Amino acid sequence: MKNKSLKALAIFQTIVIFILLSIIVYFSVFRKQKNDDTVPVFNSLETRINPVIEKEETVYQLDGQKITMSDSVVGEMYLPVIDDIRKCTYDMNNIITRNNYSFYKENDTIVSIPGIDISQYQGNIDWKKVAESGIKFAFLRVGVRTYGDGSIHIDEKFHENVKNATENGIEIGVYFFSQAITKEEAIEEADFTINAIKNYNITYPVVFDWEIIMEDVARTDDLSVEILADCCTAFCERVKSAGYTPMIYQNLRTSLLKLDLLRLKDYDFWLAQYIEKPTYCYDYQIWQYASDGSVPGIEGDVDLNISFKNYSEFNKGG
Repeated sequence: MKNKSLKALAIFQTIVIFILLSIIVYFSVFRKQKNDDTVPVFNSLETRINPVIEKEETVYQLDGQKITMSDSVVGEMYLPVIDDIRKCTYDMNNIITRNNYSFYKENDTIVSIPGIDISQYQGNIDWKKVAESGIKFAFLRVGVRTYGDGSIHIDEKFHENVKNATENGIEIGVYFFSQAITKEEAIEEADFTINAIKNYNITYPVVFDWEIIMEDVARTDDLSVEILADCCTAFCERVKSAGYTPMIYQNLRTSLLKLDLLRLKDYDFWLAQYIEKPTYCYDYQIWQYASDGSVPGIEGDVDLNISFKNYSEFNKGG
């Protein structure tokens, strides 16, 4: 009888220990999973209009008809070159850098057109000095959709900048910073832009500038490739129907990994790649080569661009 009691006690102790260990393991795993699944929370009604955007690129190389890119997670990645998209025909040996400015030459003559793009964050600009420095065109931010609540705002300096730049002989293009998540929102952005520029002589393109927000939670975080292409085409077609030249702005990496380039191949393209000589294999008309440029008349850093196409010759009076 005593042996049976001791055996029963031992079994009971074993069961209790097993249950306690199970509870410990369960809560350890649950708590780790809960911590791993935690995501930042943001106020969906908050208005944020100064996003932090990553523009640094990983350079890729061309090898025949394939593109290789370097990624910190998976290492080297491979992309095929799409035959049905126009290829870049610029001779990279003709790109020169002088005093931190880039130029494109043909037959020893500079044929590229120097320009900048600015927003309200450049503050008060002396456009006379900008023009005297040799800048020929400027893309002005006309407005922005916030990545928090999705509201649309006019750039606070737009009307002042477009008037003063035009008076000093600077050719004007505009861009809208988009966080559209439907084609209806993209059309709304296009209509907002068209209404804002209707009284000005816009000779350079009207640009759809959709960017990934890298350091905050954004309404566009889960946007699909298909919907993004819908937004691009909706904006561009609306702009085209109003008589302007539509254009898409994008950095190299997002262009290759996020844009459905086949659907967008008929629109002019503005490439952002901060490198001595661009490596983008497809066609582009404007190259943004620096975000930390210096131009007389502007305090602080400014984006620098060159245009391979003289839009003012095509669109004067547009």
